[in-house]
Amino acid sequence: MTCTNCRHDVVDGANFCSFCGARQYVTPGVPVRPHKKLMRSSTDHRIAGICGGIAEYFEIDPTIVRLMAVVLALLPMPVVPGVVAYLIAWIIIPKAPAVAPVPASPQPHSTPA
Repeated sequence: MTCTNCRHDVVDGANFCSFCGARQYVTPGVPVRPHKKLMRSSTDHRIAGICGGIAEYFEIDPTIVRLMAVVLALLPMPVVPGVVAYLIAWIIIPKAPAVAPVPASPQPHSTPA
């Protein structure tokens, strides 16, 4: 089981996390849903990772979020507010930590006989 607050592994059925002390509300048979946090994407970014982060948060395709952002920016009225909102989001939303690449398993080398 994973703590919903600090995301450390805790003993199954524990009432409190041994790392942060947060109360664990667990209903038997119901999977625990981890706490989601809006962050700029570190893997799916074009400019600042804002659209990629929003797509990861809502679990949708980032292309849809980018298309919506472009359409909203091209409407006559909200061009300046849309750009300003993007810049403010760039400043306020924290960047997600970089994900370490998964090392490839070593391929066995065959030697000619």
